[in-house]
Amino acid sequence: MRKVPIFVPASPWGLRLPQKFLFLLFLSGLVTLCFGALFLLPNSSRLKRLFLAPRTQQPGLEVVAEVAGHPLAREQESPPNPAPAVPAPGEDDASSQANARRRKGWLRRTHPTGTREMATAARSSGSAALRPQEPSIPFSFDFHAFQSRLRHPVLGTRADEGKGPQSLVRAQREKIKEMMQFAWQSYKRYAMGKNELRPLTKDGYEGSMFGGLSGATIIDSLDTLYLMELQDEFQEAKAWVEENFHLNVSGEASLFEVNIRYIGGLLSAFYLTGEEVFRIKAIKLGEKLLPAFNTPTGIPKGVVNFKSSSNRSWGWAMAGSSSILAEFGSLHLEFLHLTELSGNQVFAEKVRNIRKVLRKIDKPFGLYPNFLSPVSGNWMQHHVSVGGLGDSFYEYLIKSWLMSAKTDVEAKDMYYEALEAIETHLLNVSPGGLTYIAEWRGGILDHKMGHLACFSGGMIALGAEDAKEEKRARYRELAAQITKTCHESYARSDTKLGPEAFWFNSGREAVATQLSESYYILRPEVVESYMYLWRQTHDPIYREWGWEVVTALEKYCRTEAGFSGIQDVYSSIPNHDNKQQTFFLAETLKYLYLLFSEDDVLSLEDWVFNTEAHPLPVNHSDSPGRGGGQL
Repeated sequence: MRKVPIFVPASPWGLRLPQKFLFLLFLSGLVTLCFGALFLLPNSSRLKRLFLAPRTQQPGLEVVAEVAGHPLAREQESPPNPAPAVPAPGEDDASSQANARRRKGWLRRTHPTGTREMATAARSSGSAALRPQEPSIPFSFDFHAFQSRLRHPVLGTRADEGKGPQSLVRAQREKIKEMMQFAWQSYKRYAMGKNELRPLTKDGYEGSMFGGLSGATIIDSLDTLYLMELQDEFQEAKAWVEENFHLNVSGEASLFEVNIRYIGGLLSAFYLTGEEVFRIKAIKLGEKLLPAFNTPTGIPKGVVNFKSSSNRSWGWAMAGSSSILAEFGSLHLEFLHLTELSGNQVFAEKVRNIRKVLRKIDKPFGLYPNFLSPVSGNWMQHHVSVGGLGDSFYEYLIKSWLMSAKTDVEAKDMYYEALEAIETHLLNVSPGGLTYIAEWRGGILDHKMGHLACFSGGMIALGAEDAKEEKRARYRELAAQITKTCHESYARSDTKLGPEAFWFNSGREAVATQLSESYYILRPEVVESYMYLWRQTHDPIYREWGWEVVTALEKYCRTEAGFSGIQDVYSSIPNHDNKQQTFFLAETLKYLYLLFSEDDVLSLEDWVFNTEAHPLPVNHSDSPGRGGGQL
């Protein structure tokens, strides 16, 4: 019967085959709709929790960061290589970099320690909306291991100073400590939280070069307070940083000044104390500076806008077309340490690129002009100075060599090549026998030195040991002669304080020739050179000269409510400028204190000073017998 085409047997329910097919199709659609709706129910649905296992969080997606003074915060880990986004206003709390575990070794060995397979697996495991970021292993900095590798105690080992000359030195050092305490207490009383104290009007001054950041004097003073063992004052400064130093600002800031004062001060405070708040703030502030590097060459512009993440050059720098040698050349020390403490390679990459550009470009007679286009990478004007606009670029070359435990050969070569060019083309001896470094304008010399150039005596002394053997004695003598010339600029004034600039012409030597160059704003460069020359030679003349400065500061710059610069060093009746500069506490008083301290206090074997006198540690990670040879 099945062979009969017209015969169709009925189903058990009395349905023919087409009807049964339609019924099954409807039933399957209904089942599909029900299960589809199940997956669209909200998270609170009991059915979804019943049928679906809870999603397991993938390791490495989030880290928990703890900031001193802040609640625990959960944040995604930051990538080590791409430039991190500038934090939005208010984002000055803990970053993943604060908790990242530091990889072993120094900057030469900071590639991720995980295998390529681990990194690939991490990249492929997350969803498109929340993706684990490399490296999957967080960083941390072992502060105790770092301390164990220092070759001297930070504050030195106190010698027996009970009698004789040592008793006098101790009294002199205590006097400098009292000056620091007075400067700090005056600032605290009249200007706490402001950037600088105005001692005559007894109020604070904010200024515009820090982009809205406050407390510049506090950050600049941290390591000096610690060094002088002013413990109560240091705790006051630390508490302010924890509670009141906010990064949610929106102004335009000087890349150079924020770096050397704020980041340098925070970094040194961390390395001296191990307090996490200083490290975290330094890293977050470093991230806010990164937009300055957004140029065709990678040479940063001098001004960064914290609100828009834009940048620009100073309007006075070749009509806004140039970056300044001393500014973009004075980032290397701090940015390497930002990478060291965060694991984020972007900081080191930025300053290494600056070196790459400078190595490639032609230099007139081996000299480095002060103005460089960040767009074309070409020099904009052949003006060369070891004073303002150029100074700390040279300083950072020799200090990069020393900070690397003498492994940064590129920095060493650049420094000695530059020093030979300076010696050949800029160095002069006056008819009166004073050695000075002139300024160069396309082959024509200005026979003057700025006060800022007086750091060079100390710099040349610092680098003499590693010069070619036939040059070492020459550089030691050159350092002494330049420092003597700078002392003469002080000795030939009525106040025994040096002018902003001094000339060698028309029969006048080591004196300012016009009132606009006769002011003194509490600058440190001369006493900085005294300190380095003292540590190298122990010639008592440098302490004698240093004490002359202390006496002059007390007589002419101390006011009822702090220290102030003066407008004319050639007048014995001081006309104060009403500003206690932050660098007076950071540099001038610190270098004077070190001048009258033992050599193992902030030993030059362990520390280099940035151009704001903030101590940063030398890398002893490869030293034999030092706890495994790694930081």
